Amino acid sequence: METHFACLPCFMKQTIDAACMVIPEKKEQEKIFRQVLKAISEMDFQQSPPEMAQYIHREIQKISGCHDPYKELKTKYNQYALDLYPAMKEKILNSPNQFETAVRLAIAGNIIDFGASLVVDQAMIKQTIQSSFTGPLMGNTDNLFDAISLAKKILFLGDNTGEIVFDRLLIEILPMDKVIYSVRGMPILNDATMEDAVQTGMTQKVKVIHNGSDAPGTILKDCSKDFLKVFDEADLVISKGQGNFETLSHVDKNIYFLLKAKCHVIAAHIGCNTGTSIAGRPSDFKKGPIKVQG
Repeated sequence: METHFACLPCFMKQTIDAACMVIPEKKEQEKIFRQVLKAISEMDFQQSPPEMAQYIHREIQKISGCHDPYKELKTKYNQYALDLYPAMKEKILNSPNQFETAVRLAIAGNIIDFGASLVVDQAMIKQTIQSSFTGPLMGNTDNLFDAISLAKKILFLGDNTGEIVFDRLLIEILPMDKVIYSVRGMPILNDATMEDAVQTGMTQKVKVIHNGSDAPGTILKDCSKDFLKVFDEADLVISKGQGNFETLSHVDKNIYFLLKAKCHVIAAHIGCNTGTSIAGRPSDFKKGPIKVQG
């Protein structure tokens, strides 16, 4: 997915949020702001949004000396999701359609995304969980269920911390011997890394690998050879979140995308309303015109 002009304000918002979090000196903040503005003015709009986000956060880490600016928030939201786990597990077990309920919950977890917004609190997460059971779901979970049944090797691409617990709920009702779960190779935003997979118990359920990259998505040219081997061998990929959608929606492979359409650019690209839960392949979506909102 290419970068749209409407993505530009989000790049600056991410820069301001992250820089102000870890760079106390105003002169240093100004330095990174000017640097990012210059990079945006020269960027190739054919690249995906996560490629610019990768550059932004590398520069912030370089200037601040802070390798993982979101570390405390990541640990906090992992634990909060673990606290919710028993009630969500019970909801799935008591559901007449356990698979669809688990899919809906996994997508609900995608709200925990500090790339989209730093304003994600416990009340918002609970509200999203509650509405996920009856809210609109674009796609066909029956098709996904059939694809899982037929697959021999499934690669599940994780996205954010906290959300990883919601992924675990879905994975626990899948044939886990066929599933490999992937996290980011290095810290970026609040995306999940191997440390988070350990904290949330994912490593006790399935094999977990990292992709070798610090991009908030799956930029294949930036991923490790080991990851690419697993990606190529998988006959089904389940991809979580906007960043993975932005970087993989054009790839010719059997990929099902599970995400919340959290911004109007993604919503228009898919052909749905903002806030819609998505479970499907790009061929299931009808791309619409993307308009810059004032």
